[in-house]
Amino acid sequence: MQRFLIRHDLIRTIGCVTSGIYYAPDGANLGGTMNKSFISALILSATCMTPIAASAQTEVQFWHAFTGRLGELVKAQVEEFNASQSDYVVVESHKGNYSETLNAGIAAFRAQEQPHILMVFEVGTATMMAAEGAVKPVFEVMAESGATFDPDAYIGAVKGYYTTTDGDMLSLPFNSSTPVLWVNRDAMSAAGVDPDTDLSTWQNVDAVLEQLKAGGEECPLVTAWQSWIHLENMSAYHDVPFASQDNGFAGLDTELMLNGEAQVAHLTAMGEWAKDGEFIYTGRRNEGGANFRAGECALFTESSAGYAGIKAEAEFDFDVRPLPYWDGVGNAPQNTIIGGASLWVMTGHEAEEYKGVGEFLAYLSSSDVQAQWHQDTGYLPITTEAGEATRAAGFYDENPGTDVAVIQMTTNEPTANSKGLRLGSFDQIRGIIDEELEAIWAGDKTAQEAMDSAKERGDALLRRFESANG
Repeated sequence: MQRFLIRHDLIRTIGCVTSGIYYAPDGANLGGTMNKSFISALILSATCMTPIAASAQTEVQFWHAFTGRLGELVKAQVEEFNASQSDYVVVESHKGNYSETLNAGIAAFRAQEQPHILMVFEVGTATMMAAEGAVKPVFEVMAESGATFDPDAYIGAVKGYYTTTDGDMLSLPFNSSTPVLWVNRDAMSAAGVDPDTDLSTWQNVDAVLEQLKAGGEECPLVTAWQSWIHLENMSAYHDVPFASQDNGFAGLDTELMLNGEAQVAHLTAMGEWAKDGEFIYTGRRNEGGANFRAGECALFTESSAGYAGIKAEAEFDFDVRPLPYWDGVGNAPQNTIIGGASLWVMTGHEAEEYKGVGEFLAYLSSSDVQAQWHQDTGYLPITTEAGEATRAAGFYDENPGTDVAVIQMTTNEPTANSKGLRLGSFDQIRGIIDEELEAIWAGDKTAQEAMDSAKERGDALLRRFESANG
């Protein structure tokens, strides 16, 4: 679609005003009969004149899931891109949380009203890959648009999640994060615990939680995104499989392996912490973030992207540490895996519009934009250059701990168990996992019983997905 704007600063001739009718160069009636006095005031003339300044800007629709501070930052990026050139205008729209945004995109495609760009969280990757005819791969968009694009510029731990086995990028990494441990140093001190205590292992955290509880702390530990952090990332960090077939990367005939010894042992410990009031469960998504930012909890396992909100709201001294691991389990610490989302390009639009899409995606990937995004949000810098620029600018020295996520993701080369997850219907499977985890926290099931049930129920969805897309 195109939007026509009357502009004094451009020189494109679009025609003249005669008999109150406004015409485009091809003779099309743009607006019907218009009031001559209004036109005259607008172009500072009273008659049909020589060139009227106007510009046709190609519109690009971008649907995303961000609110709050992240929503403000995305809006600023869009505004900056729009101001940087006059050929395209990107229109950003918030469509709800991650699940709601994905569902909105699917519904819009069925109604042939899909946006050009759709933000999809990482667990929707397999679903989007299987959506034949709905997606235009990013590597094709960039090649056709002629926009600046070098797939090798993106850091491997991020790029691998969204590429084919041949290395072709299907969607553009955008907001990629990984879980870390946030520490309320004031709460630690108030409970009589040294805030510089080593929290690198869960064994150490176990001891500190007991001390915090004994010192009067009512919320020693809270978490966000319990499945992502305490099952998916826990598995990758210890280099144990979450699912067969390389966690789904090697084929659709995969089954869950989340009921293994390492996972069950971790969840058993968390169940004990919940029973003793050392782990406080607040919800499936990021409900615990509000508690931590308000200073109500001492330790918080959450995305590195919590930095934006914590920095803006916390009125206490905090720092960020690596996600703890169980010493002696698997090959820990291996590497954690990414969360967040990528940008998928939808089919069904005009070639000129895809040129605008390519230019916008190239802008989002540029070193300056990525470095600023990383520094503002805590999301990973998706390109090596952006990370190097951030370090060279002294940001990590001035903000200790902000490089923890980058180091955690890039120190070791990912293995088949730590590259990520690519499972069909995984949004629904996460819902099943959440139900079973809640049964553990409530003391209704043992960790083994809950994970055995999650495997059985989740595998049924995987078989349906395989049957539908095989």
